Amino acid sequence: MIFNWKEIYEGRLTNAKTALSKIKKGAHIFLGSACGEPQLLVRTLIDISANLVDIEVIHFLDIGTAPYIEEKFNDNFRHNALFIGASTRNAIKEGRADYTPILLSEIPLLMLRGRMPLDVALITVSPPDKNGYVSLGISVDTTKTAAEIADYVVAEVNPNMPRTLGDSFLHVSDIDAFVENDVPLIEFQQKTPGDIAQSIGEQIADLIENESTIQTGVGRIPNSVFPYLMNKRDLGIHTETFTDGIIDMIEAGVITCKKKTLHPGKIIASFCMGTKRLYDYVDNNPLFEFHPCHYVNNPYIISKNDKMISINSALTVDLTGQVCSDSLGFLFYSGIGGQVDFVRGSAMSKRGKSIMTLPSTTDGGNTSRIVPFHSPGSGVVVTRGDIHYVVTEYGAAYIHGKSIRDRAMALINIAHPKFREELLDAAKRQGYVYKDQIIPAVLYPKEFETYWTDNKGTDIFFRPVKPTDERAIQDMIYALPEQDMYTRFFHSLKSFSHKIAMPLAAIDYNDRMAIAAVTGREEPESKEKIVAVGRYIRDPNTNYAEVAFTTDHGWQNRGIGTFLLRYLIRIARQKNIKGFTADVLSQNTPMMKVFARSGFPLKTNLEYGIYELQLPFLDNTQSS
Repeated sequence: MIFNWKEIYEGRLTNAKTALSKIKKGAHIFLGSACGEPQLLVRTLIDISANLVDIEVIHFLDIGTAPYIEEKFNDNFRHNALFIGASTRNAIKEGRADYTPILLSEIPLLMLRGRMPLDVALITVSPPDKNGYVSLGISVDTTKTAAEIADYVVAEVNPNMPRTLGDSFLHVSDIDAFVENDVPLIEFQQKTPGDIAQSIGEQIADLIENESTIQTGVGRIPNSVFPYLMNKRDLGIHTETFTDGIIDMIEAGVITCKKKTLHPGKIIASFCMGTKRLYDYVDNNPLFEFHPCHYVNNPYIISKNDKMISINSALTVDLTGQVCSDSLGFLFYSGIGGQVDFVRGSAMSKRGKSIMTLPSTTDGGNTSRIVPFHSPGSGVVVTRGDIHYVVTEYGAAYIHGKSIRDRAMALINIAHPKFREELLDAAKRQGYVYKDQIIPAVLYPKEFETYWTDNKGTDIFFRPVKPTDERAIQDMIYALPEQDMYTRFFHSLKSFSHKIAMPLAAIDYNDRMAIAAVTGREEPESKEKIVAVGRYIRDPNTNYAEVAFTTDHGWQNRGIGTFLLRYLIRIARQKNIKGFTADVLSQNTPMMKVFARSGFPLKTNLEYGIYELQLPFLDNTQSS
């Protein structure tokens, strides 16, 4: 313990120009990140720019104005972005600034190994506490490592910087100069999610279980999920950064961190960006622990959180599952950041999930963001081997471990409808899918998704069949015992080929409807399995629909057939279908009982051992 820390502090307290006068020509300068940028020190750099030549300014994330990138300072400063902010994007495009693509977890390693030499670190800190420690507050991330290894450290002491807890402290004896500056911290205003972002947020929320630990990147789409999580319980947070939206979830009792397997009871982060409300909230708040990003973003550390869910944004995703999220062609747009760290960490987590999000279109709806292939110059940030879920406003596609054909079909199925045929044609040309493959021309009816508990207490997910279910339907059929096969199809089935299965999966959800009973949906480490399908096909001449059911042998006698019939009746009545018809073998007593329990009058006619059934729906509101 250094007992004379006050003397040290007073002896090193100076003004900004004096502190920066020690910077030599050609120096490598690190600036504190994001909203923790040292505002006075940045302005003073510009004021003394005439004395500075060939200065490299290294910044992880720039939220401020970045005046040093102006053309008139080309001989004085060269900006090196580790993640590209809006204020520096154009300078990088024009070649007047640099971009270093790097995983956020590995930036400190660059510094520690001397691959990124740092002569000077300019940082913002809170006033010293009674023991002489200052806090890096809202910007611990790469700033702490930079301050620990730079030859010369200047700290802008701002009383508005919150004192955050965790591995966020430096002692005054480790800092070479102090400059006091009482100004509001830079604030970051999260844009309000639009309709598309809200729809994506709702899709994401369906994938998040109670007691999950989540990470969200910054942006309208990742943060659009928060309002849809208000019915969840005991969520935890382990994330590189967060914004104001987290406060409402804490105060609503949604985020408690009680069930976290790593740092229970604590929100773990590296930095935060938001408004004064957020900065006041994290000040001396023991719920929050801030750590450097080489810890927070370490995939091994991340994976120690059970049910770890990462939520990040993509610019484009191609039909093989490659994710571009840092560039638009040759235009570098943002950066790698912590995306890959959390994708890999959540993949290694027990029951973890990684989710990539993007709107289905850009350019006012004129360009699809799910693409046949990435444009020249586009960088793949998340590989086709890493990706798990992709979510657009049209649904969620789980493609990890799937074949190119399966993932292409899954991604086409969540693309904007007006681009699906175009994407399907491209997939055929590229040899990804069957040449005769078809897809529905209508939107997937998410409103027909539901849960139901069978008579053995098992919760089963029921949803409309998708084109991507073709193989799962084949698997279910081929697994049927010979007797069940005969009962369902009235003859021994030698094959159930693609040509037969595809039309049963690619349906129009109107005249042709099919509902699948699905298990394994909540377990990303297991395979989703279809255990039953109920379907109908409308006859346009009679406006009756022929109905049929197939149930996995191990799932029979659990009430699934009865539920499916009643559920299909409800859907069919919404479609103004008059009733159902069916052919049932006379010895198929269980199926006859299912129809008898439908709640509607049943007309039967027995011929050649087959019951011809007619189930007219009543015009009144009789229960179904």
